[in-house]
Amino acid sequence: MDIILLGIQDALTLTTLLTVAAGVCLGIVVGAIPGLNAPMAIAIAVPLTFYMSPLAALAFLISVNKGGSFGGSISGILLNTPGSPEAAATAIDGYPLARKGRPITAMQTALGASVCGDLFSDIVLVLVAAPLALVALKLGPVEICSVVIFAFAMISGLMGDSLIKGLIATALGIFFATIGSDPTMSMPRLTFDNINLVSGIPLMAIGIGMLALSEVLIQIEIYLRDSRGGAKEAVEMLSLPDDRLTPRIFLAVWRTVLRSAVIGTFIGALPGLGATIAGFLGYGAAKRASKDPEKFGKGEIEGVAAAEAANSAVVGANLIPLLTLGIPGNVTSALLVGAFIIHGVAPGPWMFEEHGRLIYSMFAAMIIANFLNWIIGGAGLRLFAKVLAIPKPVILPALVFLCITGSYLNDQSFFAIELTIAFAIFGFLMRKLGYPFVTFIIGFVLTPMLELSLSQAYILMEGNIAALVNYPIAIALVAMTVAVIVRAFLRGRKSGP
Repeated sequence: MDIILLGIQDALTLTTLLTVAAGVCLGIVVGAIPGLNAPMAIAIAVPLTFYMSPLAALAFLISVNKGGSFGGSISGILLNTPGSPEAAATAIDGYPLARKGRPITAMQTALGASVCGDLFSDIVLVLVAAPLALVALKLGPVEICSVVIFAFAMISGLMGDSLIKGLIATALGIFFATIGSDPTMSMPRLTFDNINLVSGIPLMAIGIGMLALSEVLIQIEIYLRDSRGGAKEAVEMLSLPDDRLTPRIFLAVWRTVLRSAVIGTFIGALPGLGATIAGFLGYGAAKRASKDPEKFGKGEIEGVAAAEAANSAVVGANLIPLLTLGIPGNVTSALLVGAFIIHGVAPGPWMFEEHGRLIYSMFAAMIIANFLNWIIGGAGLRLFAKVLAIPKPVILPALVFLCITGSYLNDQSFFAIELTIAFAIFGFLMRKLGYPFVTFIIGFVLTPMLELSLSQAYILMEGNIAALVNYPIAIALVAMTVAVIVRAFLRGRKSGP
């Protein structure tokens, strides 16, 4: 109990509160701009947090994610162009509602539902993370190896439209992660006599390059393609006199918000599914449960609340597999691994024993971030909507500068910049060819854990695969892995031409 109180005390310091507020503001602004998203901002910001305390850095990055979760709905509601993919379901009813003269109501509903869904998942995270971590500590190398392989299968099979492309992307991530020194023999491998590669490829070079800089290349391509056409203009903020969300209206949809929060939390706790799926599942569940489903898609407040609560509930739940197993559930969690490592913290179940105070202070900061998200988002709603007017020729060069600066600060070398640019081009090509770059990044992050547990399991089992029968949990995970791959393969065949 003392460590929990100390954690809360740390989170309530002025430095942490200001850091959280700054992260929320940045997340909302970045999320509101079409084509940009919170993970992209996090990728750029991770190296910049090197000079912060571990708590300030983690609180800032997580707050960016929380702000971005709501920010994506702003452009979806005003332009029908979601700032992030997870806000696509929110735009289904948010945009028609704005067209009816109620843009403020739509955005306030999205904000309230986002905060409620996010807060619900944070509470679940706080309640289940420590008990699950205790269970995870009892797992041996055989079980851990099986868990990682199962995570690979889940992510490869569920992200993207093709199992084959997902597996190829994961395999490429594993390949690039093996560049550097062998963890057991300390012998260099695949370095091609380049001393810069002996310590491996920096995670931030891949994160910034594939996630942020490659997205800039995509946005440049879109801008050049659409430069002759007229850009969409936001719904003017000249709204009806009663365009505001009253407590009575919001309380009328509390069941929908709670249902979507549960759905989003469950989806977020499973690696590979993501906020976009959660948003559409929450929206679909609300539509099926409604007495007037025909109103959905025509500006129904319940539809906005359902989608936003579900996709925002993924934010906190995504940390469950990371903190209990050391397995990132999505690309944001994978980037947080880099932040943990920068500050000397190895993510996994042992964190509660070795860095318990930091973890509980991070939990407290997450809950505080939700309330600041509500306050800042509500107070600056009209101001944040104006970021849609910032022209792309201003935003994109600034992002390129931040990407290059961030990659240099992380490794203090020009070689890191070269790697970042190389992976930006690689990520751009993966996106154009339909390969899920997220599975590549997560595959890269998980490979060291896989390699270590695999070598330990091999020694433990004395190279005899038949000894697997002595590990029922591992057998169950292997069976689940096969089931996931078969299901993804059959789904691909069914949806194929």
